[in-house]
Amino acid sequence: MAPSAVIPQPLDFSKADLKVPKSTFNDNASPNSIGTKRKIICFSDFDGTIFMQDTGHVLFDSHGCGPERREVLDQQIKTGERSFKEVSEEMWGSLNVPFDDGFEVMKTALEIDVDFQKFHRFCIDNSIPFNVISAGLKPILRRVLDQFLGEEDSAHIEIVANDAQINTPGTEWKPVWIHDCDLGHDKALSIQQARAAAKLECDDGTIPLIVFIGDGVSDLPAARQADILFARRGLRLEEYCIENKIAYIPFDTFADIQKEVEAIMRDDQQKTGGLGLPARSNPRANIWRRISSRNAIPLYLAATPAREEKMFLWPEAFSEYQPKEQGIPLTA
Repeated sequence: MAPSAVIPQPLDFSKADLKVPKSTFNDNASPNSIGTKRKIICFSDFDGTIFMQDTGHVLFDSHGCGPERREVLDQQIKTGERSFKEVSEEMWGSLNVPFDDGFEVMKTALEIDVDFQKFHRFCIDNSIPFNVISAGLKPILRRVLDQFLGEEDSAHIEIVANDAQINTPGTEWKPVWIHDCDLGHDKALSIQQARAAAKLECDDGTIPLIVFIGDGVSDLPAARQADILFARRGLRLEEYCIENKIAYIPFDTFADIQKEVEAIMRDDQQKTGGLGLPARSNPRANIWRRISSRNAIPLYLAATPAREEKMFLWPEAFSEYQPKEQGIPLTA
């Protein structure tokens, strides 16, 4: 049995919006539903996880500062010479292309995980909310999902990311940060608001199982709060997990994730009947659970990384897929 993500060393993370929208999932059970009682909530990174490439890189290299300048800016973040927020504003500000024209290059440059659509349908059939957490710009991510999934299926996915102001000629691209700080997120304020507004248990007496899916070290603030952590095989998050003895489940495609989630759901139903804490639970996941409810899809945002993780925030943490032969997942 693959290891559960019981993660040490809690990290704070901020929340984008306390308003909880009405669920877009149908309460009527799908004929393809497994039929277990436990509520599962999935959170996933976008660049390098759902898609193999980084959406920002595609735009910057084709219509903005170009790859050479981007590499210089990336290095400034790593050395601490400039903040992530400051460098990001220069990158986005370098773009000179209308939104629709900029999207044309992404349609051909981006590659979606070959099994993501099947996994997303599995989530819909089993009323599993699927949430994207990204440091990118929400209008771009939504457009990409609409293109690759279709607007109907895309509408089932909640996106927590920065907003954007883009003028019609495309000469001004400006991120609208969630918070006014060096990394765009105020962790302390978000956690205070989350704790004040939260509930530990779902309304029907069950406690949701939190799943996080990622690829880079910058995913750790969110990943460490999950019950189950999936790390894309061969990328930096898996390496970090091995180096720091953090339990995780490796995956090559979302088909691997679906297989594991199905097994976890059945195992939990057999052991707990869907009541109380999940059979595989991480105490650090409680901050996620507090804002979930029986009939709502919660919105979350990954926090800013710890000091040792900042160097990975952009862009190598969301690198193109380069699988490795070595690397053995840890046992619990």
